[in-house]
Amino acid sequence: MDQYIGKMLDNRYEILENIGNGGMAVVYKARCHRLNRLVAVKILKPELASDADFRRRFHDESQAVAMLSHSNIVSVYDVSNSDGLDYIVMELIDGLTLKQYMKKRGAPLNWREALHFITQIIRALEHAHSRGIIHRDIKPHNILVLRDGSVKVTDFGIAQLASSAQSTMTLETLGSVHYISPEQAKGSHVDCRTDLYSAGVVLYEMLTGRLPFEGDTPVFVAIQHINSIPIRPRELNPDIPPALENIILKAMAPELGQRYTSAMEMLEDLKEFRKNPGAVVEHPSSSYSSGDEEPTQVVPVAQIMAGNGKRDGSERAQRQGYKEARGHRRGDMPKDDHDDVPVKEGWNRRSTITAVLVILLFVAGLGFFIYNFLIRGILSNDVKQYEVPNVLGYTLDELRENPDLLNGFELEEGAPMFSPDYGEGEICSQTPEAGDMVREGKRTITVNVSSGEDKLYMIDVKGWEGRRALRELQDEMGLDVEQKEEYDDTVTAGYVISYSPMEGTSLKKGDRVTIVISKGREAPLVTVPSFLNQDIDTVRTQIKRLGLKIGKIDEYYSDEYDEGRVSWQSIPSTTQVAEGTTIDLWVSRGPKEEPTPTPAPSESSGPVHNEGGSTQTVTADLSQHTGTVSVRIMVGSTTLYDGAVDAATGSLSRSITASGQQTVSIYINNELVRSYDLQF
Repeated sequence: MDQYIGKMLDNRYEILENIGNGGMAVVYKARCHRLNRLVAVKILKPELASDADFRRRFHDESQAVAMLSHSNIVSVYDVSNSDGLDYIVMELIDGLTLKQYMKKRGAPLNWREALHFITQIIRALEHAHSRGIIHRDIKPHNILVLRDGSVKVTDFGIAQLASSAQSTMTLETLGSVHYISPEQAKGSHVDCRTDLYSAGVVLYEMLTGRLPFEGDTPVFVAIQHINSIPIRPRELNPDIPPALENIILKAMAPELGQRYTSAMEMLEDLKEFRKNPGAVVEHPSSSYSSGDEEPTQVVPVAQIMAGNGKRDGSERAQRQGYKEARGHRRGDMPKDDHDDVPVKEGWNRRSTITAVLVILLFVAGLGFFIYNFLIRGILSNDVKQYEVPNVLGYTLDELRENPDLLNGFELEEGAPMFSPDYGEGEICSQTPEAGDMVREGKRTITVNVSSGEDKLYMIDVKGWEGRRALRELQDEMGLDVEQKEEYDDTVTAGYVISYSPMEGTSLKKGDRVTIVISKGREAPLVTVPSFLNQDIDTVRTQIKRLGLKIGKIDEYYSDEYDEGRVSWQSIPSTTQVAEGTTIDLWVSRGPKEEPTPTPAPSESSGPVHNEGGSTQTVTADLSQHTGTVSVRIMVGSTTLYDGAVDAATGSLSRSITASGQQTVSIYINNELVRSYDLQF
């Protein structure tokens, strides 16, 4: 049995069951006893938890991730440590991973469905990047598909703060090799474009049903990301629109400078493509072309670089493999009945030659690595290094006019970016970062110039489903949305009839906008007639014919209406109501016959005798009431009247003959309104 099942963390989270295992942590279903809700608890694996530095980074960076708040990112509720266990508490999602979803479908996804998913993924990344968080492990296994078709990005387990120190070469590289970026495979500096490369691989897989690079070992797959060119998506699935293929190729460009510079830039291309699928999106001129689980793996950079060898030979081998694969798909080669691999004469001979070449490339690569990264590194300890200057906040003109500020570095301008921290025209991002050390050679700083704060414009949401419009305007654009409802004969209930301000109006986050939601066709109005003094069976028929409904029916004694006749209706006559409205009724039981009361003798009144008694009139004042009311008059223990009366009459009077002193009690709507003594 799992050692954590039944364990209580921080006297709050009770571990219930194991629901998933990853490369770095185990995920459990748990109950939060403080808020009485189910949550997901991710516990760091013991072999990683033993590394103090890793635990520190895990804790610091997880706290940063906990500050993310986006509809397409799994919410992180808590980051803590209990009894030596480092764990994260997240919202519990009921859904499949994108990998499971694709496997369940059993075929490439329709491009519209893939576009729906990738747009939400990029929105999540844009939010994370804007907060300085790089995911570094984007793959279908870390994307959850909910029942309503929305997706949530999860598992920021190896996420990294963009502002944290990063070396240009590390001994190990983290990530899932089938989705890893070239710079991750080489252990180089990573930024937001690393996530966009992995997202491009995910989109490639969704649309083609296969991964761009495959191999027998993680190292071989990682090398292909560095050196090889994938088959173009449209060669595998001709139904992919050319513009969408170009978006994939640009996201997967091996060189950082040819990729999208930000998630927002990629999102804009996706939005343009959605509006016009036939449009052509620009992309770099150069050609780019598993099991159920893709575990996050630690791959030694030395092993990757040693197997890297000469790029040209690797690319030729990769192209030859793709050429044979395409021929196999067209049926130009015979197939083995068992493994579906193309069979040609001389296959064993070529296999031997290929094996020899691979060994030679490995040896050559190993020698290349030893020389470049060990021997040359030892011999070049005295190579001069230069500190990267801080150019944030300067304009390009200011730096050109004062070249001394650049310390001999050259500027390379990247795409403009929105920034709440820097004014329009000021540099808001630079790569490499200020303070980094670079060796002699070409010294270049890639900068992004601020376009000011993100400019919002009112979009056309007419005809949108109300919840979708609210999500786009409120969650995505950050606007304050006022909702109104109106009847409409042409717009389906729940959809937007109109909105304000008009489309294209310039807005700021937090501005108030209004959307009017349809309540559907208004039901026709019915004028309620008077049902008083009509037979109840006749009234039932009338109410049904009018399209109304009969509600509660009560019976009361009445001196005014005969038995079986309606004595009161809950909706007054001439009132207009919608079809289907319910009406309550009172039905008369006729007058209640009571014997002439013979009051019991009392000390105060003495014996009560009918002989010599007197007749008195008792009056109930109805002037303070409206509509039909229930009236009951008691004289001593005798009920003088009990029934329904129209308050418009102003009063109800009844006479009684008795003797001696009697107590009169008057009830209206079952409430005692007056009580007094009367001498007969």
